[in-house]
Amino acid sequence: MFVDEIDIFAKAGDGGAGCVSFRREKYVPRGGPDGGDGGDGGSVWLEADPALTTLLDYHYQRHYEAPRGQHGKGANRHGASGGDLVLRVPLGTTVSDRDAGGILGDLTTPGERLLAVRGARGGRGNARFVSSTNRAPRRADLGRHGESRWLHLELRLLADVGVIGFPNAGKSTLVSRVSAATPKIADYPFTTLVPTLGIVRVDGERAFVIADLPGLIPGASDGKGLGHQFLRHTERTRLLLHVLDLDPTTGRDPLEDLRVIDAELRAYSAELAARPRLIAANKIDLTDTLARRERVEQFCRERGLPLFVISAVTGAGLGDLVRGLAVRLEETGWVRAAS
Repeated sequence: MFVDEIDIFAKAGDGGAGCVSFRREKYVPRGGPDGGDGGDGGSVWLEADPALTTLLDYHYQRHYEAPRGQHGKGANRHGASGGDLVLRVPLGTTVSDRDAGGILGDLTTPGERLLAVRGARGGRGNARFVSSTNRAPRRADLGRHGESRWLHLELRLLADVGVIGFPNAGKSTLVSRVSAATPKIADYPFTTLVPTLGIVRVDGERAFVIADLPGLIPGASDGKGLGHQFLRHTERTRLLLHVLDLDPTTGRDPLEDLRVIDAELRAYSAELAARPRLIAANKIDLTDTLARRERVEQFCRERGLPLFVISAVTGAGLGDLVRGLAVRLEETGWVRAAS
């Protein structure tokens, strides 16, 4: 199961209560107050972990509470503070307050942390209240209650290239051929229901991350099909690779497919529609694709769109496509060393 959006409840630890105590020792007739402070409650943090790719763990457990602080004791012994609770989330997770609204943070760097709820302060013991006029205070503070809130976690995949197109256009096959990713591949639409990431090695020194994104249909910007689940994952990509299907048996026009998806991108986000883009005309290995191919080439030539003619099945043109993607990424300031 791939989970990329979920609500969780986070509660910080309560503070421990302060202690009312008086020193009682033989031969010490005026020992005085010695009640210790209560410990602070633990805080709840969110930490970006590059080893995670989904919010699945939070599907099974929604409530999280940090440890509370211990109560103070006599002999000026302070209560132990509760340890912080660290919840690990994938890179690209946006955190917001579900009820109040507003984004609390965006975790995009490995190891980056966000304070979700702060632990409460512990109460003061009676030793804190000694004064010149009150030598034997019988007062201590209770620990405060830790704050709590419902958090909305939303994962937006971090990828250099997002592969978009109509269902069954060959996106998954393409990603599986240029990277080590293993997306589901079949001869029916919507085989890709969740995004899949893969690493494409350009040469010995350069590599980029490519994302196989679920297929788009008309009305996706209004939530039809996979709707916003698809479009949300395109927002962080530097570059979009639009795969067109040249197969004449589908009954669809590749140029009309291109216009439909352009319209959906514009309806969802003007900034996303302006993202740098390359076109890949796929399935040239099939017969009777020449006429469609020539129309796509003319269309892209007139509009200055970079076009690569490929076959994801046979591998024809994939080397040129990978190099073309790398060149365009470098123009956007992309730098990613191959490991």
